[in-house]
Amino acid sequence: MPYSAVPAELLVLAVIQDADVPRLMRALSVAGLDATRLSSSGGFLREGNTTLMIGVTRSRLDELKDIITASCRTRSRMMSPAIPLAEQGEGLAAEPVEVEVGGAVLFVLGLQEFVKL
Repeated sequence: MPYSAVPAELLVLAVIQDADVPRLMRALSVAGLDATRLSSSGGFLREGNTTLMIGVTRSRLDELKDIITASCRTRSRMMSPAIPLAEQGEGLAAEPVEVEVGGAVLFVLGLQEFVKL
């Protein structure tokens, strides 16, 4: 079975908010970079997010970081603190707090081999 080696030295795992996926995927396509998309969840607010696996050469890593930075925005959200009522005291209500979410979390890993079968 034929296969093709892909010239990638690094695997970037980019965890981003679902809202940023279309913008980032378009930007990656324009730059000639491929990504494999995985649904994921977790983080501070337990919201859905997406993890992209992107193979890249060392020489294009900074370019990839710039694309992700430009495509993945931070946002402010209001949330209620998760404090059980018994801990709040009598008559006290938990005030919503503003938190910043979004952006991206990147994990950059060295690759031994990257092939398409």
